[in-house]
Amino acid sequence: MEPTENQGPYQPRTPPMAEDEPVVQWLLQGDPAIRWQVLRDLVNASETEVATERARVEHEGWGARLLALRAPDGLWANGACFPGTAAFAAATARALAAGEPPPPFPSPDAEPAEAPTDGSGAEPGQPWTATYPVLLDLCHLGTPPDSPVMQETAHLVARNCRWEYDGLPFFAGEVDCCINAGTILIGAYLGVDVDPVVQRLVADQMPDGGWNCWAETRPAPASFASTLDVIDALLRWERHTGGSEEVRRARRNGEEYLLRRSLFRSLRTGEVVNPQWALFSYPPRWHYDLLKATEYFARRGGTPDPRLAEAIERVRAKRRPDGRWLLENTHSGAVHFRFEEPDGTPSRWNTLRALRVLRWYDASAHSGSASQAS
Repeated sequence: MEPTENQGPYQPRTPPMAEDEPVVQWLLQGDPAIRWQVLRDLVNASETEVATERARVEHEGWGARLLALRAPDGLWANGACFPGTAAFAAATARALAAGEPPPPFPSPDAEPAEAPTDGSGAEPGQPWTATYPVLLDLCHLGTPPDSPVMQETAHLVARNCRWEYDGLPFFAGEVDCCINAGTILIGAYLGVDVDPVVQRLVADQMPDGGWNCWAETRPAPASFASTLDVIDALLRWERHTGGSEEVRRARRNGEEYLLRRSLFRSLRTGEVVNPQWALFSYPPRWHYDLLKATEYFARRGGTPDPRLAEAIERVRAKRRPDGRWLLENTHSGAVHFRFEEPDGTPSRWNTLRALRVLRWYDASAHSGSASQAS
C-alpha cells in the first residue's frame, strides 16, 4: 500500500545511491544538517543511523551556531520578523488593548547592530536575523523538534514573542499569508497548535485557487511565491495533525493554480513569468524558484502530474558534469552567517534537493504502480 498524505511522502522504489559515489561522498562531507538528509533520502540508511546523525544538528555546525545566538527570552535579534522590534510590538499590543493608537514603527537606524562577523550584516535588503526566519532555518536544518532546547524555545517564543503587526502573539499569526504560512510550518514542526492560523489561510484563498501577500491592502492576482509557501505549510500541518477535507481541498486548489501554469508560465500568454525562477538559491526564503517548487511536489509525493515535466527537466538541465548543482541568486539581507557561498560555486543544499526531486520523479514517473498522493 502506498503511503497516504497523512503518513508521509511517497518513497522511491529505485535503488539507493551508493555512499561511495563521488557526489554522495561530497555531500556527506557537509554539515550534519546535510548528512542526515542524504542518509535518509538518497542512500536509504537505517532509521538508527539517520536519527544519530540528525541528533548532531543541535550540537554541531549550523544548528548549534543558530541556537547559540538565541537570547534567554527565546528571541533572536530582539524581534519577531525584524530585528529590534520587541519593545515596539509589546507597546503596540498594550496600546491597542487600551483603545489607543499604536506607536510609530521604529526607524531602521534605531535597530541594534547585528552579531555577524562575516560582513553580511551590512547588506541591504530584508534582514533574516530575527526570531521568525531563524526558526524557519532551524526547521529546515532538521533540528530535532522534541529536543529540550527546541521545546524550551517554543514555550519561550509563545510567551515572549509578538509580531510587529498589531503586537499579536507569535503563534497566533498576523495578516501576511506568507508569514502565516511560515508560522504554520514552525508550529507544526514544534507541535504547537496553529489551527486558527490554518483557518485564516483557508479563508484568505483567492478565487483562482492561489494566495497573495498583497491581497490585504490592494487588489492583486494570486502569486506563485505566496501560493507555494501556503500549500507547503498546509501539507506539513496535514501530516502533523491528520488534516481536514476543507484544508486538503484548499491545498489541492493551490497546487492546481501552479500546475495549470506548469510552475512558471503565464496562464494567459504561456510565456515564462520570471527568468530568475530558473536560478536556485539557498535558503530560498519567501522567494520562488523551480527547485523550491518541484521540491514541494516531491515532498507531497505520489505519481507526478504530467504538467511538472517541463519544470523537472529544467532542474535536471542545471546539473553539472560532476553531478552537482550550483548556488545561484543568493537573496540579499543581513544573516547571522551564510550556509554556503559564494554564488556560482557547487551547493550541497541545492544538489541534495535536486537529487531528491529527480529520484522521486524518475522512480514514480516510470513505475506505473504509484498512486496519487492527493
